[in-house]
Amino acid sequence: MPLSLPDFARLRDLVYERTGIMFDERKVAFVENRVRLRLGETGCDDALDYYRLLRYRDPQGREFQAFVESLTTNETYFFREYPQLECFANEVLPHVAQRKRQAGDYTLRLWSAGCSTGDEAYTLAIILHACLDDFDRWRITVDATDIDQQVLAVATRGVYGSRAVRDVPRVYLDRYFIRTGGEYAVCPLVRQMVQFAHVNLMDRQAMRRYRMIDFIFCRNVLIYFDDASRRQVLGSFYDSLAPGGFVFLGHSESVGRISAAFEPVSFNKTLVYRRPLVRAAGTMAGGCR
Repeated sequence: MPLSLPDFARLRDLVYERTGIMFDERKVAFVENRVRLRLGETGCDDALDYYRLLRYRDPQGREFQAFVESLTTNETYFFREYPQLECFANEVLPHVAQRKRQAGDYTLRLWSAGCSTGDEAYTLAIILHACLDDFDRWRITVDATDIDQQVLAVATRGVYGSRAVRDVPRVYLDRYFIRTGGEYAVCPLVRQMVQFAHVNLMDRQAMRRYRMIDFIFCRNVLIYFDDASRRQVLGSFYDSLAPGGFVFLGHSESVGRISAAFEPVSFNKTLVYRRPLVRAAGTMAGGCR
């Protein structure tokens, strides 16, 4: 069943409308393959019939969720993009932690937005435990969200193969994982720091639940969005951050041409983005001006 360009456009636009994820025409073959699988599961006659199912005959959104999960990419592993995490651990975290200590505030809240199978969220929890000398004084929450419910089930289980932990420093592997055969289970100390939730980054109401966040990690997620969707997500992140909070993006991502609300800050050649401690004149709520 070749996927015609009109059928591709209908499905692409529906996905974009509901998730902000954009597929250009170079992805026709990729989407065609996923549609073919879903036709077999749903019994639809063709791509147009499947589109009508998603649009009109899927009131709970279950099939749409299955379709989106077939389209999303979940390549991740522990301590991915290590230099950026090293910068977080050695420079950004101490900077924020010291400011909060001086204010008598021992709360830290992190958000892994687009957490996939949980590798990043657990990595952040490990870093916090390993790098805060006064860890026991802190009230820490690591929120981890994704649009894909299947990967969230893996994340909640917290058990991984050797490939996922290949970049974990040996001292951390021994300290924070329990090895059983060829699998590595995240230890209870780390697991209890992380809470997972199903969230669509384009769902404004769901995004409002996240407030006074100190660090948002949304790495290699916005590359699947167009500028309009990125602007909306970054506006939500701005509202979610505590003043002085930081956003970490993937190494190929930037907010520069999308929003002027964030301050770019360079730490040891690693660029991160900060919500100013004081809102700049002319900056509107939602992170754009």
